[in-house]
Amino acid sequence: MNTDSSENSPENLRSVYPDLPRAAVGAVVFKNERVLLVLRSKAPAEGVWAIPGGSVELGETLQKAAEREIYEETGIVIQAREPIFTFDSVTHDNDGRVRFHYVIVDLLADYVSGEPQAGDDALDARWISAEEMDTLEVNPVTRKVLKECFGFGTGAKNNFVK
Repeated sequence: MNTDSSENSPENLRSVYPDLPRAAVGAVVFKNERVLLVLRSKAPAEGVWAIPGGSVELGETLQKAAEREIYEETGIVIQAREPIFTFDSVTHDNDGRVRFHYVIVDLLADYVSGEPQAGDDALDARWISAEEMDTLEVNPVTRKVLKECFGFGTGAKNNFVK
């Protein structure tokens, strides 16, 4: 588990001002009509609740990367399934240079075991209800994925996996 939160850590040096986009994964996991979210501790989504995930390592499948990242960030064991949503996350600095560029593939995942505990680059990790999500600062793409793919959110008909 990476505990170095410095912007100059080896992991961040590969992510900040990259020369190529980085491949990353997220995993959408439901348990008891709640979704697993993390409160991010690092840029580009610092201080925002989001689907847990992270970078794909060389030689990893999307599923193995999602299983590893979710365990590192939350302590939850999952079985990753098929991709459900793909998007770009590009952040520019004040001079217009690309500071972060990720191509993110969110996968559906089944809960296997564990209780949420924040780890890696998460300040908090927990199961969030649709109603509670309205009271939190949640990443707009996370809201979009949950609403469009699962009907999860206020006023939406819930079609999520239990």
